[in-house]
Amino acid sequence: MKKILSLALGLVLFAGTAMAQKYAIIDTRYILDKMPDYKQAQKQLDDVAAEWQKDIDGKQAELDKMYKDFEAEQVMLSDELKKKREDQLFMKEKELRDLQRKRFGFEGDLFKKRQELIKPVQDKVYNAVQKMATLRGYDFVLDKSEGITIIFADPKLDKSEDVLKELGVK
Repeated sequence: MKKILSLALGLVLFAGTAMAQKYAIIDTRYILDKMPDYKQAQKQLDDVAAEWQKDIDGKQAELDKMYKDFEAEQVMLSDELKKKREDQLFMKEKELRDLQRKRFGFEGDLFKKRQELIKPVQDKVYNAVQKMATLRGYDFVLDKSEGITIIFADPKLDKSEDVLKELGVK
């Protein structure tokens, strides 16, 4: 009985020390929003996206006009001309969809541009977090922004300001 009790006590103590890990909570959205590099990259990305969207909107307006013209004229067109115009409309619509997919689709131009502009800034933050965690002996660093829900977090555990200091951002 003593052996079982001492074994159970040993397991509880072992589990307790295993659970006593040092961790910190950060908010990467807060950190990124404070970084001038990120703001500049995000503005560039927004400008490029707005320019591409303007181009697509112009092509959509052109297509809409072609549809209206076709609807107004189709009663006067021969079957051959009607078929030709329908084919033109179909091709124009396909071109527009392809352009939208190329610019804004999964792994499209916007995705690639985001990787080019934003990823280096995110990597800087990641490296600063990793350096801080190593120097301070954190076992875990949890990110409370986007995706992970933390119902309660003691504010003294938030180390976002320390990461900003590590990056030299005030």
